[in-house]
Amino acid sequence: MEELKVLLAEEDELVLTSLTNAEAIGMGHELIGRAMKENLSIAVEIKRNGQRLYYAALDGTAPDQEEWIRRKSNVVLRHGYSSLYMRRYNESKHRSYHSMYAVSPADYADAGGSFPIRIEGVGVVGTITVSGLSQEADRRLATEALRLLKRQQLGQ
Repeated sequence: MEELKVLLAEEDELVLTSLTNAEAIGMGHELIGRAMKENLSIAVEIKRNGQRLYYAALDGTAPDQEEWIRRKSNVVLRHGYSSLYMRRYNESKHRSYHSMYAVSPADYADAGGSFPIRIEGVGVVGTITVSGLSQEADRRLATEALRLLKRQQLGQ
C-alpha cells in the first residue's frame, strides 16, 4: 500500500498550470533528446483532449510500441490515474485489471508508462506515454519530463 501512496503523491505533485502545443512539443523533444543521449529505444506520445501533439519513435523500437502507447493511454483516460498506479492498485486487490473492468486487452494495457496530464483547476486533459523499457523506467521518463515542464512554468 505504501507504493500506491507514493504513486498517487507523484500524480498530485505533477499538476501543470497549462499545456500549450508548444510546451507539449518542447517536452517531447526534451524527452527524446535525453533518450538519444542515453541510447534508449523508446517511443513517446503526448496527447491533449484527444489530439496527438507529439509522437516520436527512436531506432530499435517496433510498430508494437504505438499499440502499447494507445492501450496504456486508454487506461489513464478511463480512470484518471497513471497506468502503473492502476496496475499496482489491482495487484494489491489480487484481481485482474481486464476482468475487473470488463475491458479487452486489445484496447487496455495496465502497464506502467502512461501518465495523466492534469491542469490546475481543470483535471486530466491528456496523457504523456512512453513505451520501450520496463514499465517503471517508462513511467520515470514520463514523470521526469512533466517535472521539468512544471519547473519551467514556475520559473525555476
